[in-house]
Amino acid sequence: MIAAELHEELRTKGFDVGPGSMGENVTTRGLDLLALPHGTLLHLGGAVVEVTGLRNPCAQLNDCQPGMMAAVLDRAADGSLVLRAGIMAVVWQGGAVRAGDGVRTELPVGQHEALRRV
Repeated sequence: MIAAELHEELRTKGFDVGPGSMGENVTTRGLDLLALPHGTLLHLGGAVVEVTGLRNPCAQLNDCQPGMMAAVLDRAADGSLVLRAGIMAVVWQGGAVRAGDGVRTELPVGQHEALRRV
């Protein structure tokens, strides 16, 4: 899953991207995917998926467009690597998902664990 806001940012940097162009199955808007805790359930149309981690950007992004991999990597104030290429999730309940469907988040119970690279 990737946020439409990342696509917009990449377009301002000269990349020709849109929904599905980076290999994602779902593009969201208005939801900070990278800030969701591990185990969050996302209700998308008739489907439910569980957030499992940060998408690990790979060189295949450069096959789409040169320099794209570097464009989705950043550094936090402490120098740690920030992966901005979206998140991974597994399907808990299948169902139809259509363009324009809303996304409802269901946070995990208990202490929240930050997403890590998967």
